[in-house]
Amino acid sequence: MTSAPANRRDLGLLVLRVGTGAVLAAHGAQKLFGWFGGGGLDGTSRAMEAMGFRPGRQSALAAGLSEAGGGTLLMIGLATPAAGAVAAGAMAGAVSVHAPAGFFNQSGGYEYPAFLGFTAAAIGITGPGRYSLDHATGHRFDRPWTLAAAFVGSALAAATVVGKRAKDQLAASADDGDD
Repeated sequence: MTSAPANRRDLGLLVLRVGTGAVLAAHGAQKLFGWFGGGGLDGTSRAMEAMGFRPGRQSALAAGLSEAGGGTLLMIGLATPAAGAVAAGAMAGAVSVHAPAGFFNQSGGYEYPAFLGFTAAAIGITGPGRYSLDHATGHRFDRPWTLAAAFVGSALAAATVVGKRAKDQLAASADDGDD
């Protein structure tokens, strides 16, 4: 018999997973499909180029799939470590864009994407709880090695993308100075 605190913990994880996953999936759907007032792939591609992510279309596709896919997997509690890592990596890229505006969201800062990223990472590390597809499948996609591989892979991918953007911006500013 499961105790009341364990039931509350599993219910709390369900609420946290579904809420965080739904927000991330909606953000991804904006980027991919133009839903919920988003720019769709074409608009997001142009925005990515303007933010220094090149090539813009591939960057938009990667961000949209990471948010929509990671969010959906978090919602249903499947491959939770990978879903949390992918979503956290996508939010690391968003933090890099918003960081120059400071911390708080009202000034365009990174508060909101950082919160989503930390929450997704925490869910990936903590696990999905009992009310999840991971639990229903005997945690087939929720193994310790999956957790380590997902977070290392996501961190390397985020560092590569953000580093390339910074390098491209530095090269562009050097070219502007040559005029």
